[in-house]
Amino acid sequence: MPSLARPLRSVLYIPGSKPRALDKARGLSADAIIFDLEDAVIPEEKVAARAILADALAQGGYGNRMKIVRINGLDTEWGVEDAKAAAAMGADAILLPKVNSPADLDALAEITGDAPLWAMMESPLGMLNAAQIAAHPKLQGMVMGTNDLAKELQTRPRADRLPMMTGLGLCVLAGKAHGVALIDGVYNAFKDDEGHRIECDQGRDMGFDGKTVIHPAQLEVANAAFSPSEEEIDLARRQIAAFEECEATGQGVAVVDGKIVENLHVATARETLAKMDAINAMNAE
Repeated sequence: MPSLARPLRSVLYIPGSKPRALDKARGLSADAIIFDLEDAVIPEEKVAARAILADALAQGGYGNRMKIVRINGLDTEWGVEDAKAAAAMGADAILLPKVNSPADLDALAEITGDAPLWAMMESPLGMLNAAQIAAHPKLQGMVMGTNDLAKELQTRPRADRLPMMTGLGLCVLAGKAHGVALIDGVYNAFKDDEGHRIECDQGRDMGFDGKTVIHPAQLEVANAAFSPSEEEIDLARRQIAAFEECEATGQGVAVVDGKIVENLHVATARETLAKMDAINAMNAE
């Protein structure tokens, strides 16, 4: 799965029009960066932002962080040129906002060729079409646009995000079915660490690979929440050891902490250790 191949615990939005922010991002602990040409860039700066971002990516220095360029929608006056420019920047993926159907990705792929695509999932129609979108051959990731989704649903803010659970759940099911990376939406109160931690834990428990963040101060919480805990690592090791011992001796059933350990538990345990290994390898580079 994508989360094992490359950790995506924290995915930081950076304005493509701000050279200082682009430079600062080189030293931050984000697993991935969304270089934004859309919401974070005012209309008057959108054309110039392409050149600024292209120059920053050409300079490099972002290490092993995944580099994703979010363009403007193809139905805007900037979208097509953004797509052409993004395809030439050497980023790891191009992120299309407001994806409502696979046809939106088809239209982008006609411009960007073989470039891997990601989709912003932020509309009721997009959520209803999540399975077909996730099945697109060029799609590698889905990002939840929870602010736009809340607006479209006309919901009131709730800490439990209950009004959005159906849409988020459909995306999780679609992403897991097709092996697509799944990134949860932003938490707007960037100074509220506890609220952010609670929402990160909720997203992790739902099955998301990581969370988009809007401020560097949110990185530590997101990275911790989407990393295996020491308790999870310890349990995984003990489950594997107990299961392998039973296999080797041919005796009885493996039991850890009073619970039976079956093949599926061992598979999950191995995934947990593999994820931690991938995180350690990335941190070491």
